[in-house]
Amino acid sequence: MFNAMIEVLKANPRKIVFTEGHDARILEATARLVEGGFLTPILVGNVDEVKANAAKGGFNIEGVEILDPLTYEGMDAMVEKMVELRKGKMSADECRAALSKGNYFGTMLVKMGIADALLGGATYSTADTVRPALQLVKTKKGANLVSSCFIMVRGEEKLAMGDCAINLSYEDSVDKEGNVTVSAARKLAEVAIETANTAKVFGIEPKVAILSFSTNGSGKGGTVKLSNEATKVAKELAPDLMIDGEMQFDAAVAPEVGQLKFPGSPVAGYANTFIFPTIEAGNIGYKIAQRLGGFEAYGPILQGLAAPINDLSRGCNADEVYKMAIITCAMV
Repeated sequence: MFNAMIEVLKANPRKIVFTEGHDARILEATARLVEGGFLTPILVGNVDEVKANAAKGGFNIEGVEILDPLTYEGMDAMVEKMVELRKGKMSADECRAALSKGNYFGTMLVKMGIADALLGGATYSTADTVRPALQLVKTKKGANLVSSCFIMVRGEEKLAMGDCAINLSYEDSVDKEGNVTVSAARKLAEVAIETANTAKVFGIEPKVAILSFSTNGSGKGGTVKLSNEATKVAKELAPDLMIDGEMQFDAAVAPEVGQLKFPGSPVAGYANTFIFPTIEAGNIGYKIAQRLGGFEAYGPILQGLAAPINDLSRGCNADEVYKMAIITCAMV
């Protein structure tokens, strides 16, 4: 899977900014990327500190661009651009203060086209990675929310699971008069479509099951209506996508159960892309697959943003950073 992505990146040179350039895990991954020669890393941090930490760990980062927000020559232009993007919500001084931090500075490097993608979160929280992205890069055209998915790998088997990390639940968005502007079903449908698109990047031909505790109307209450309506919306938005729901997990993965409970469905029993109706279900689900099912979990991969920006776990290791860098740039 990663070899195929690397071949794509060799043919399409891309730059990725790491917001925590001083971190040993980031430096080890950077040295590995430099050796591979298929990505160009940019490290954010104090130049002397970054170089000292690299030397201490024995990591070769020769030739890697290191940008310090406190000495960056283009800071005035960056502040001006951020003030424009924030549309009166932040003053120039507030923007300058925010840009002194690696998460905001790195995000603006992407926004201004200096980098193609960003990877952060080795020391920042998910919120501190996502917030600047939402404020500066923003959602792509047609997207109403940012979501995430995990790619689960066990040998040759690959699955996609979303959303397991960002959206707590799905509610209607309403205007001041109480009119629904974006329905909860539309939001979950977008998650399904975005997760299917991400799955394709990893060589998965998506068969999407929108999950619940009910299959094809067998139960009521809870998330049943949401999952059912989201399926209908997704089919309207992406008529070529193979998708069904609402569906229980056993009906999604076991043909003898799926075809009994959901006869004639092209997805029931054969799903490889799973959409959870709440973050509780998603987070628990992917961790069960990881810890009891022996799957490796890659993610969370952020979806719906106008540029590839991804979040690391603060417990990540250098190999995870390396692989997530490849994944992030493959999303460009």
